[in-house]
Amino acid sequence: MFKPESVWELSGPDRTIFGDGAVTELGAHLPPAERTLLVADPALRGTGVVETVETELSGVETFEEVEPDPPLTTFEAALTRARDLEPDAVVGVGGGSTLDIAKVAGALAPHDGGVLEYVAEPTGAGRAVPGESLPTVAVPTTSGTGSETTPVAVVSLPDSDLKVGVSSDRLSPDLAVVDPLVTVSLPPGPTAASGLDALAHAVEAYTTRRFDAKASAVPADRPEYGGRTALTDALCRVAIPRVGTHLRRAVDNGEDVDARREMALASHVAGRAFSTAGLGAAHAVAMAAGAAFHTPHGETVGAVLPAVVRYNRPSAPERYADVARWLGAEGGRAADAVERLARDVGVDGLAGLGVDEADVPALAERTMGLERLLVGNPRRLTREDVAEICLDAL
Repeated sequence: MFKPESVWELSGPDRTIFGDGAVTELGAHLPPAERTLLVADPALRGTGVVETVETELSGVETFEEVEPDPPLTTFEAALTRARDLEPDAVVGVGGGSTLDIAKVAGALAPHDGGVLEYVAEPTGAGRAVPGESLPTVAVPTTSGTGSETTPVAVVSLPDSDLKVGVSSDRLSPDLAVVDPLVTVSLPPGPTAASGLDALAHAVEAYTTRRFDAKASAVPADRPEYGGRTALTDALCRVAIPRVGTHLRRAVDNGEDVDARREMALASHVAGRAFSTAGLGAAHAVAMAAGAAFHTPHGETVGAVLPAVVRYNRPSAPERYADVARWLGAEGGRAADAVERLARDVGVDGLAGLGVDEADVPALAERTMGLERLLVGNPRRLTREDVAEICLDAL
């Protein structure tokens, strides 16, 4: 007999420091350290962000061999550096890829085995991360990925056209330092892409299945994404209106600090929401497209989200009406409001990212393999349904 789940938990970093200039307080929030590994996006060198962090750390060694959608070899190189250095802490400064690398290095450095051993079967060995991890700090320089809030890192396997995850509570950062001022130098394109990613996190977390729609399980067997709760709903109510009001402003004028501050808050709380509640079809399609066609994640999510909302609306009409209202479209359709926002910040359909109609069957097939994301989608999906969504998103 089905017994509904009665317990939920909120995932995220142990502590969060938020506000203008928060990065200059980093040293005050870290325990004394003789050696620190800093994982940094090389594009930030010269902006003052990396240099500021380096002055806040002791015995710092900086790893900057970071690239978008980092492959397994990059994760392994950072892990080797961490094991050789034996640091007292690991600090990541950059976008989601950079923070993921730092999280993996901090979690796995005290233990043996390569990164792939900790990836779920059948791609990896499915080994659990044992014991304690190194103290890990995440400093996001974009407002969108939410990586500073999650216990997951995404690893690209380019030889297999796959993206896989390392997932463990040990990957959750000990400290997230969210400083809106470090996002001011982010160009309009990445600002738009990361902002739409934050919107998708919040919309999918708000419309996913409830936690008590899932079967009761002992703590060790609970799924990675437990379902929405009253608390994740509250976080989404904070995030969605802020993206609707401030993303256009942040894209149009990167030095609009008020807009940057509101987007940083929206991104962080959306990350807290989805890392507990889960995601849905928009992120599943984007993950599949990114692996197969190397499309950038944020733009892909932004291109697909309107079509996913259109498909899902019959299963959660009241919730999508909330989304429409929070995006300034009282009485309108959420899909139209999302699509209008995406186009206003320069993101259109999948065709603009190099995906065409001939690619749709393969994309739908790959998407159906991402059950951990699709399980929370409010409307059940077949391969044909996913293909319909992808065609709509072209």
